Amino acid sequence: MKVLVPIKRVIDYNVKARVKPDNSGVDLTNVKMAMNPFCEIAVEEAIRLKEAGTATEVVVVTIGAKASQEQLRTALALGADKAIHVETEQNLESLHIAKLLAKVVEQESPELVILGKQSIDSDNNQTGQMLAALTNRGQGTFASKVVIENGKVNVTREVDGGLQTVALNLPAIVTTDLRLNEPRYASLPNIMKAKRKPLEVIAADSLGVDLAPRIELVSVEEPAKRSGGIIVEDVAQLVEKLKTEAKVI
Repeated sequence: MKVLVPIKRVIDYNVKARVKPDNSGVDLTNVKMAMNPFCEIAVEEAIRLKEAGTATEVVVVTIGAKASQEQLRTALALGADKAIHVETEQNLESLHIAKLLAKVVEQESPELVILGKQSIDSDNNQTGQMLAALTNRGQGTFASKVVIENGKVNVTREVDGGLQTVALNLPAIVTTDLRLNEPRYASLPNIMKAKRKPLEVIAADSLGVDLAPRIELVSVEEPAKRSGGIIVEDVAQLVEKLKTEAKVI
């Protein structure tokens, strides 16, 4: 069984994002970049499926500028067998990404696609669902447990009332939640081996997808700074402030 894992290059989650002075976007100058944390979980799950003998090949794919190959090499060092880079310098929307991934799915024919439920930069939580619709595959979102047996993938997901398990016929799309697993670290020997693993580069324009923007970015601004709290002397003063200042009662 072949498993395809889309990954994304984002600002490292330990870095505080800065807005450009002209509010045209996020300033990426000299900023440390990394693999999206939810994508790390997806890569880990795919590798575990391979180690368990369920999967025979793990292919990772990313869409973006040439620098995104750094994250592909990281995934290869973690245990993926092959990488695909759909190269473009254009800022793409979720639908663009899903359509490009659909072309890769058509090319690679994986039985299972595992991807993070969302990225920590745009935070849209859309690509997995769009990809499932475009490829006409069943989807299991926000997976906290994935079990493959009898030609089906059983996905346990958290819902408001507790846990829900859905059984999907393969081929299928699964998006990962935080509690699915704990990603491993790449060892130095595996990092060196990753340099010799195959990495295919495909120009995004060659896949026949309309990449014209549908959304206009008007402005990017930092959230308003929170003001400090106050200490009240008694309940009566608290109620008074809630009435007159906060106006919540």
